[in-house]
Amino acid sequence: MSTHRIEVTVNGTSQVTEVDARQLLVFYLREDLHLTGTKVGCDTSSCGACTVLLNGEAVKSCTVLAAQADGREITTIEGIAAGGRLHPLQQAFREHHALQCGYCTPGMVMALLSLLREQPDATDQDVRRGLEGNLCRCTGYTAIVAAARSAAASGAAAAGPGNGGADR
Repeated sequence: MSTHRIEVTVNGTSQVTEVDARQLLVFYLREDLHLTGTKVGCDTSSCGACTVLLNGEAVKSCTVLAAQADGREITTIEGIAAGGRLHPLQQAFREHHALQCGYCTPGMVMALLSLLREQPDATDQDVRRGLEGNLCRCTGYTAIVAAARSAAASGAAAAGPGNGGADR
């Protein structure tokens, strides 16, 4: 078994780890770092439950090898709230009842966080298009779109990971 030494920053904390050359990023986060908010939903990259930010861009962590993350910054759902305060996007999900079982929610939030940074004035159609790679089996997308639009209106795009909106 071939291993690689990787140095990554995960949710603001530097990590140096030996990983199996074939280990997926989702399993590195869940099993090695115990960051279980990133979910394994389908093992085929269809559902988006494993979405994290890699250098600020939304990626499905089941399609990235942990070794490919070497030298990069990773943000998981655990890294966007701070000081006991939800990130504005998380708060909007709560206020708009945009979740049911919650399994898909971390991936949706991370995908939307990336989208809203690129398009702070995203329309309903933009939000729906931005969520095409994320599946929810429990609820419709109406409340999710409403939460995203509400968060955008409140400046969620300006609230970076880990500050719970403290910059605003």
